[in-house]
Amino acid sequence: MTDEDDQVPAPPDDDHRGRGGGGAAGRRGSGGASPWFGGDLLAELFANPLEPGYAAAARRRARHPESPGQRRLGVGLRVVSLALIGFLLITAYRQAVAAQPEAGRAKAKLVEDVQERRTETDGLQDRADRLRDDVARARDEALAGSGGLDRRLKDLETVTGLGKVQGDGAEVTLADGPPPVDPVTGKPAATNPGRVMDRDLQDIANALWSAGAEAVAVNGRRLSATSTIRAAGGSILVDFRPVSAPYAVTAIGPGDLDRRFADSATGKRFRRYADQYRMQFTVKRQTGLTLPAATEPRLRYARTVPSATPTPSTSPSGGGR
Repeated sequence: MTDEDDQVPAPPDDDHRGRGGGGAAGRRGSGGASPWFGGDLLAELFANPLEPGYAAAARRRARHPESPGQRRLGVGLRVVSLALIGFLLITAYRQAVAAQPEAGRAKAKLVEDVQERRTETDGLQDRADRLRDDVARARDEALAGSGGLDRRLKDLETVTGLGKVQGDGAEVTLADGPPPVDPVTGKPAATNPGRVMDRDLQDIANALWSAGAEAVAVNGRRLSATSTIRAAGGSILVDFRPVSAPYAVTAIGPGDLDRRFADSATGKRFRRYADQYRMQFTVKRQTGLTLPAATEPRLRYARTVPSATPTPSTSPSGGGR
């Protein structure tokens, strides 16, 4: 049973709306559930801003008000709900605050361990270099007057990268270009096509070798036949040691090494990168370069496997059946 106040009043008949299906039934939809709206929707909204359903609910609450007990129960439930939500938020905040110092201490400890290991590695490398120089001096003294054997050994060290070399050559410098800006957000884009990658240094080193370089180093780290240039995360490693931008690839070779490299396909490609992605790229002629010796490779020796001596087969004695 529906109260008369809950009924939505039927709009008056309008001649311009047509005559078909007159009356309230003709002005409603087939389901009879949606209210009728006048021709001007904005005027209707301004004339009746309150939805009829909300108005009917307000009239019902006015005719049947809540009892004091129901009101107190509703208020109590709301208070308990708010208190429970507040307790959960406070607990989550305290846990987050308590975990933050521990995470910060763990990160600081990891950074400290990395710095200590790096310092220890650098110290061991310096000691190894000093010992290598001592061994080289002792060897030169022992081979003095050996009929050019010491000279041949130095030449082999130069070719293999195990000896320090000096001379003129070229230097190729690379650095990341600025990241593009996202036109929608105005922030730097996630990917930067002007970023220097490990294969870029590989291509430049190979191009310098092809142009006649006799010795090549990346940020002071000499390359040899067993050297590696790899990427690990966001860093570039040369022989498993990190190098940072700007990346300087120096090479000792003929006097026109810089021109040979600039005219090569690799040099032209990187000039296009500099124009298109604003990557920093320069090629300069250098004199009086000194490249250190490369890290001595870990030698592996082959051993001959003694062949197994065949055991002579013994035929059983005695005759047949």
